[in-house]
Amino acid sequence: MGSGIHNYSEIGKLNKVLLHRIGTEIEGLVPDNFARLLFDDIPYIKIAQEEHDGFANLLRSNGVEVVYYVDETAKALVNPQVKEEFLKLFIKESNLNSPAAEEAIFDYLNAMETKEMVAKIIAGVKKDEVPAFQSKSFADYISSSYPFYMDPMPNLYFTRDPGACIGDGISIHHMSTLTRRREALLLKYMYKYNRDFADESDQQWYDYNMEYSIEGGDVLVLSKEVIAVGLSQRTTAAAIDRFAHNVLGSGQFKRVIVLDIPKSRAFMHLDTVFTMVDYDKFTIHPEIEEPLRVFEMKMNSEKEVCFSSMTDTLPNVLKSVLKLPAVELIRCGGDDPMAAQREQWNDGSNTLAIAPGKVVTYERNYVTNDLLDKKGVTVLPIAGSEISRGRGGPRCMSCPVNREDLD
Repeated sequence: MGSGIHNYSEIGKLNKVLLHRIGTEIEGLVPDNFARLLFDDIPYIKIAQEEHDGFANLLRSNGVEVVYYVDETAKALVNPQVKEEFLKLFIKESNLNSPAAEEAIFDYLNAMETKEMVAKIIAGVKKDEVPAFQSKSFADYISSSYPFYMDPMPNLYFTRDPGACIGDGISIHHMSTLTRRREALLLKYMYKYNRDFADESDQQWYDYNMEYSIEGGDVLVLSKEVIAVGLSQRTTAAAIDRFAHNVLGSGQFKRVIVLDIPKSRAFMHLDTVFTMVDYDKFTIHPEIEEPLRVFEMKMNSEKEVCFSSMTDTLPNVLKSVLKLPAVELIRCGGDDPMAAQREQWNDGSNTLAIAPGKVVTYERNYVTNDLLDKKGVTVLPIAGSEISRGRGGPRCMSCPVNREDLD
């Protein structure tokens, strides 16, 4: 089993993956806070947990070490001083605007056993849970009808986004939405203080307190030389610039390819419309088959990032960057426009490769799964009637930490 962070492909045999088992944070969802918390439905917790456990067990049965956000963050906070520093920063990121509330919540959470505390901040801190305190704050007064001091983090089971393990390093992301920003803070402490998760030699490509947004669903490690990044609704050009400078400057990769995708919720991240399933096979949403604006970023001898742009079809771009004679694009939903829309909504293009030509998908996307099977890809389907309500598939729900190198 690989140790530390090591990830030079999308398809190499998966050794270790970081997940978050869905908890009571999804019970904090109500129609009134859907927009605030980025959901448009409420998964049923009992079935959602069973489905997520089924996903984790499938990975384990295929030789993958599964680790969880709560456990790995708790390991990082063993030192009481580190725990206090983390908690103060986390509370500050929760925008309470009231020193009295911050102090009361700090005391309430810091008194907990560490693992319980981590689970609690993910679940959200309700006002009726914190011992009463005196406050003269107008902010406390006018927000009194909202049930939470600290919002729950229902998006955390999409562990792909707060960070990405790339090469022998990690990119810890400035999330594009305020509600998801705190997720990356857990990962930052994991990277800094948990040696089971990251070695001291593992580098960092981006940090959550850098000013521009980038999210992991837009980052695909295509080969040991090439990273693809989606310029999307959630990932900005300025962040890609900073990220490319750091990762190319390390010498671990030679090129960053930027794909300009539509800026909408349906195409939220690059991996909702395009994933790699084998050396020369990719799932794709038909709507990005048209020629795309593509940018190539390289580092010159003066250690400056140079970029060029072109407009080309995705197959031509992939053939060129991966040095392949041909590539095969497997359409989500096949040639049926209604199946494409339906299965795209349920993340039919969002597959997780656990080895070349071996992928985890939602069983509900049966049209796309059948196509993958016919193309010689081994499909490992999982139940997803409830977990798919968060609008993310198996790739979204996983952060690969360690993969074997491809031959």
